[in-house]
Amino acid sequence: MTVALRAVPLVGGPVEIRGALDLETTQAGVMPRRLPAWTKEQYQDPSVYGVTVMPSGVRLVFRTDARTLEFEVLTSTGQLGSDPQPRPTGMLELLVDGDLSGRQQAPVGNVLRMGAPGTVQRLIPGEPGTVRFAGLPAGMKGIELWLPQQTPTELVALRADGDVLAPLPDGRRRWVHHGSSISHCIEADGPTGTWPVVAAGLGRVEVINLSQAGNALLDPYVARTIRDTPADLISLKVGINIVSLSAFRLRTFGPAVHGFLDTIRDGHPDTPLLLISPVSCPALEETPGPTATGPDGRLAALGDPADVAGGALSLAVVRAELARIAAARQASDPHLHYLDGRELLGPDEADDLADGLHPTATAYRRMGKRFAAHAFATDGPFR
Repeated sequence: MTVALRAVPLVGGPVEIRGALDLETTQAGVMPRRLPAWTKEQYQDPSVYGVTVMPSGVRLVFRTDARTLEFEVLTSTGQLGSDPQPRPTGMLELLVDGDLSGRQQAPVGNVLRMGAPGTVQRLIPGEPGTVRFAGLPAGMKGIELWLPQQTPTELVALRADGDVLAPLPDGRRRWVHHGSSISHCIEADGPTGTWPVVAAGLGRVEVINLSQAGNALLDPYVARTIRDTPADLISLKVGINIVSLSAFRLRTFGPAVHGFLDTIRDGHPDTPLLLISPVSCPALEETPGPTATGPDGRLAALGDPADVAGGALSLAVVRAELARIAAARQASDPHLHYLDGRELLGPDEADDLADGLHPTATAYRRMGKRFAAHAFATDGPFR
């Protein structure tokens, strides 16, 4: 006998939407956003909003005895004028009692057609699409639906052929992480393949990923967000966007790092905090930014290495400064730790940077395992 699917409220009901600090009401439903609503007043660049609605680490969590679940979503993706198809929307991944049970391509919804720089962009409105996960195990089980890490996804409806209940407390600690695109992990093979999610699974913690592709620039509103967000563990991966955008000089970089840490410590004075320097990036190791994409599609540094002596930042300089700051603060902050990012992806792994900057999906998973082995070790900062 076929059991009819029943609608389940996405807000105000048993379903928890984790990894998002804001839920924007839209015409279609709700849009998870990974920064609080108040932060929108504090930036002008639309790319910041764009990356905060990319739901890296966002998932729906609940319990159910349903055998079939349907999720209706409206995605938004881009399409270059020269491309025959929109950009891939990524995967929706379903975990049952912690194990990956199914994965499906997110349906194409809204498409933003993008021409050459300076040309008018054109929005092609789309319709919500539905993904179905059938044949789930019998009995009550824990469900996590992970949204595609690279594609803004409005939640329209959830339907189930059984009861849906709130998740049970499991005692896991909450880890808040902030970084750049290399922590946002757009290139991962799915939302559970990002390195923070891989590491969180191995460390048996809940992760909130506040990473912002292209926008990890020590913004004060991010520091205040972390300050005000409940956290048992905190990590910050700092440097690559700062160098690639020439956002600071040596004179201003150190005080900005101190200020960011001071703000976080206002709300989390004793929380273990791991400061991570950039992973390897050959183009920027000794040469400052800004950067551009070369004719081979790989990252190219446009700065002059001679300018480093005058205060321009290369990755080598950033790592040395972060290590110095951490060592200086540890005298009064024993819960502050430092990790050289090259321990996660080193100079001998440059072939894993497909565009000279971003790791491959395989490399992201390896980074997650390495982070977990370091941070969650018996003598590690997150022990």
